[in-house]
Amino acid sequence: MKAPHIAGACLASMLAISTAAAQDFLLRDARVHTAGEAGTLEHADILVRSGRIAAVGSGLDAPAGMTIIEAKGRPVTPGLFGGLTQIGLEEVNLEESTYDAGLKLRAPAWQHMWRPEFDVTTAFNARSILLPVARIEGVTWGVLSPLAADSLVVGQGSAVTLDGRFDAALPDSVSLFVNWGSAAHDASGGSRAAQYMLFDQAIREVREPRPTGPAELLLPEGRAALKSYLAGGRVVFFVERASDIRRVVRYAKERGMKPVIAGGAEAWVVAKELAAADVPVILNPLESLPADFDRLGARFDNARILNEAGVRIAFSFPDSFQVRKNRQLAGNAVAHGLPWDAALAAITSSPAGIFGLGGQRGRIEKGQIADLVLWSGDPLEVTSVAEQVWIDGHAVPMRSRQTALRDRYVPRVKTGKAW
Repeated sequence: MKAPHIAGACLASMLAISTAAAQDFLLRDARVHTAGEAGTLEHADILVRSGRIAAVGSGLDAPAGMTIIEAKGRPVTPGLFGGLTQIGLEEVNLEESTYDAGLKLRAPAWQHMWRPEFDVTTAFNARSILLPVARIEGVTWGVLSPLAADSLVVGQGSAVTLDGRFDAALPDSVSLFVNWGSAAHDASGGSRAAQYMLFDQAIREVREPRPTGPAELLLPEGRAALKSYLAGGRVVFFVERASDIRRVVRYAKERGMKPVIAGGAEAWVVAKELAAADVPVILNPLESLPADFDRLGARFDNARILNEAGVRIAFSFPDSFQVRKNRQLAGNAVAHGLPWDAALAAITSSPAGIFGLGGQRGRIEKGQIADLVLWSGDPLEVTSVAEQVWIDGHAVPMRSRQTALRDRYVPRVKTGKAW
């Protein structure tokens, strides 16, 4: 009965990140992919002090006694974005007690169906065994997204750091999440037209408050929550069809919201309009099949077309148990015409900017938080691995429950070489 020791050891490693002091170090002679205006710097150094990047350049001097890490020309990137995710909100798919990403409404039809005050961030489990699995493959942060099929307004979520700290929410990143199109048919009486009608009703309830009655969509708490999003707040719309994307962008902007498109299988059709409106798109570039009538125009080069039009893009893998595969999405997007630097930005600097974190995370520049990944090779190649990860300047223990189980049960070759 040694399995509990495996889980305990991994938990101890995970918690050690958030309790240890940030390390001051010099990462020397790296191929630095800044994900910023400087592009890629060959044979460059990164100086880290108190959890932040103090300098980036060639031939930097390390203060006496500072730890020096030799990169030997290997690539370094910012910590990767884990997408719109339920990591830390679900542990076992088939065990309801471990799932906190959706709100099950039991009120009668149309009565207080919308609960924009529902915020999944408060349920985030910083001790989830899924976090180390993502961390050791370079994922340092993500955006918690609520999920629910029985409401248009799904709820709120925030960006979180994945270093194991309990107070993981990142400031100024809270967003409202909304279903649109056929995904919200059941929640809107079976018509897209009703989605606009109902949203207008909710807006009137916010702007012309009256006593709550059985026909109201919002409770007083919901009115207060929605009010801030009608004054320039970030609203993420899960929407796929080109005509829906075009209309919802105009609708949101006219009513004071700052829209972000998530999904966007047919976003390429309206790429120029999205660029002109400065509306970003969070997509899965492997979405290429007509899975439903909203995605008949899905295609592999969606990301390329959007990028060429000037649309800010970010990538998100649909399975929160596999957020580490987000970089594979980036690699596949390159294979379908997206420039390499743009693909890296889509999992680093671009999502940071979309969610209001660009001044703190997403690039390797002076003043940025030291979320860094040292890779064995090209970070967008599936054969490359993260050799070391730092979050806020803390070196992440490169262990997870999976690696512990591997080391215990996979026999090593007698010669002592890798298995």
